Amino acid sequence: MDHVPTRYHQIAIATFALLVGGVPPARADLLDEVRTRGVLIWGGDQEGNAPYVYPDPDDPAKLVGFEVELADVLAATLGVRAEFRQCDWLTLPEFLRSGKIDIILNGYEWTPARAERMAASRPYYIYQLQLLGRVGGIGSWDDLRATTGRAKRQIAVLGGCAASEFLNAQWGAEADIIEYDGNTNAMLQVRNGVHDATLLDLPMAVFYRDKPQGSGLRFVGEPVGRGYYVVYARPEERRLIGALDGIIGDLFRDGRLKSIYDRYGVWTAAQANLLAADPNEEALGLRATNGGGQTRPGVVRTYGGILLRAAGMTVLLTFVSMPLAMLLGLIVALIRMYGPAALRWLCAMYVEVLRGTPVMLQLYVIFFILPQVLPFSFSPVAAAIIGLAVNYSAYEAEIYRAGLQAIPRGQMEAALALGMTRGTALRRVIVPQAVRIVVPPVTNDFIAMFKDTSVCSVIAVTELTKQYNMLANSTGEVLKLAALTAGLYLAMSYPLSIVARRLEKKLAGAGYGVPMGA
Repeated sequence: MDHVPTRYHQIAIATFALLVGGVPPARADLLDEVRTRGVLIWGGDQEGNAPYVYPDPDDPAKLVGFEVELADVLAATLGVRAEFRQCDWLTLPEFLRSGKIDIILNGYEWTPARAERMAASRPYYIYQLQLLGRVGGIGSWDDLRATTGRAKRQIAVLGGCAASEFLNAQWGAEADIIEYDGNTNAMLQVRNGVHDATLLDLPMAVFYRDKPQGSGLRFVGEPVGRGYYVVYARPEERRLIGALDGIIGDLFRDGRLKSIYDRYGVWTAAQANLLAADPNEEALGLRATNGGGQTRPGVVRTYGGILLRAAGMTVLLTFVSMPLAMLLGLIVALIRMYGPAALRWLCAMYVEVLRGTPVMLQLYVIFFILPQVLPFSFSPVAAAIIGLAVNYSAYEAEIYRAGLQAIPRGQMEAALALGMTRGTALRRVIVPQAVRIVVPPVTNDFIAMFKDTSVCSVIAVTELTKQYNMLANSTGEVLKLAALTAGLYLAMSYPLSIVARRLEKKLAGAGYGVPMGA
């Protein structure tokens, strides 16, 4: 079984950390450590993240972006060099907490919830949010409002960011908010006609306006909101943050910061107030997630219902996709065993292609690429079900083929000698025995699919692992949420494990494990 690496593994790691204590080892003052080793390690996510950090189009091995240049200047002023560490955007705080990176520098907005658990620098950028729609589509924010007799508008957005928070707070009752793992994926689906609009941080909207990713899209209305990008470090690293604060102030005063931003077209009039900016002010018209500093109820009470609903999506994807995979796999196996030569070859290629390519890539093709060549598109849930069913069908086909091969040839010959057609013999004699043989491995694949549904977050399906990541990022309750999430996965998969073991014992006792009559 091709078990694609997913963020499910991060849950397991975090749960283990909870069991053993989960406290990072004590370390020396980081500013001194950075200067001693000569490297400042900064974390970010280069996936669809221009103009912050992204591969140089002329030299993909090289990273460019205004935050790349800012990191280089910060490090050089400290007397060291900057080293980029690729991370998933949503899990950057966990990389920081574990000591894998020294700072977060990746368009990470200041919020009270984050400031409670990380040390924040002074702002290095004041951002606003820009709504984008298709050319010929919506013309204003008012066009997004719900009206009688029309389905709700859909707004695509990067999950876990300030734009997502703004939309859910201000427009959650008026429109459906669809969260993606990347801004460029959200833009693509607006362009494809799947969604009505997307909300981006202004720097990204400006950068992509004249790029292929922005073709067919236009700015809708004026920028809204106001927030701050800051550098984050571990809470005890106040000396490092103090040093970075001084450097950022100097860069603003001597004009070097403006020069960097001008090179990427992201300097705006709002930056004139950068030195006077106070992140403790209300940002984006919201108090940041979880009410900074307020007493919060228990994790289970607060977030249990949210995670339970996300687990429902995981169950839906699994219980719809797996039967389809089993049926399709059986058809493919029968064709490979008994079909004409041309169809046997096509089915063999079908299996090899699906087993040889990642399920994430297959989902991407179904959801993002096919709508560009077909006259229709799939909803995220439909695309997820199709993708999982098709991917798993290749593995089920091989399991069924092994089961069919385990049936002695004499049984087919005997059935034909009794006057049965080949189709009748397969339906009444061969396939029932093969199905009994393969029940245990198919059940194990059923269990595996519960975990592999987490990859569907790439196409904006909020299943259990995706919901965990969003909550962990916004609340900081990483270990408790991880334990709760892992418990939900166990509650979903353990009953099937029991069923698989009982079936295996029952079928072995009935003699189906070793076909007789050879």
